[in-house]
Amino acid sequence: MMIRVLAIDDEPLALQQLASYIEKIPFLQLVAECQSALEARTIMNEEQIDAIFVDINMPDLSGMDFVRSLAAPPLVVFTTAYSEYAVEGFRVNAIDYLLKPFGLDDFKRAANKVKAQYDLLNTAVVSAVDEDDALFLKTEYKVVRINVADIRYVEGMSEYLRIYLEGQPKPLIVLLAMKKLEERLPSASFMRIHRSYLINLKKIQEVNKNRVIMDADTYLPIGDMYKEAFNQYLSTKFLGK
Repeated sequence: MMIRVLAIDDEPLALQQLASYIEKIPFLQLVAECQSALEARTIMNEEQIDAIFVDINMPDLSGMDFVRSLAAPPLVVFTTAYSEYAVEGFRVNAIDYLLKPFGLDDFKRAANKVKAQYDLLNTAVVSAVDEDDALFLKTEYKVVRINVADIRYVEGMSEYLRIYLEGQPKPLIVLLAMKKLEERLPSASFMRIHRSYLINLKKIQEVNKNRVIMDADTYLPIGDMYKEAFNQYLSTKFLGK
């Protein structure tokens, strides 16, 4: 499976070199080259992006602040000419850190780290939904069985998911990509309504403007790119004028 990535750098020559390195890695697919974090944000709202290679030192919005602003960041590799950013980069769960000027060998090592983490995120499901409508997931060095019908909603948090279950005060936290879990759950009952949220449609209590209300304390936003599909679902259930 190809890993879909963005190259982000405000310097045209550096961006061109970064893009050329990405295109030399067989398991990376370059979705777009971006000269600002704001441009990257627009693309990420419309496209599934698995990883970003992003310069820290950019005007308007730095790469570090950009990653911190994302509700569910993809895998991140920072690039910069200033070594003092390395420790701070790892504090935001960066996969790797490339100090400019870096060569293809350095880039390959970072790309391989991205692939290793991507593979881990996409193999954390032990089994698909079985005949009992249950799912087995790895969490905290053990394998747990959950009933699919008990899932209320799922929240993406960087590389992890928080799975909120009926009758459980605390969410189950698993190292897993949202896309992978979404593929395993029955589409008739579960729908992505936001980059960071996947909900059990049977647990909805109310829809109010651009929010889905799951209970008195849980109001989940509906993302722009998910509105049409969600409204189509509502139209199949709607009665009255």
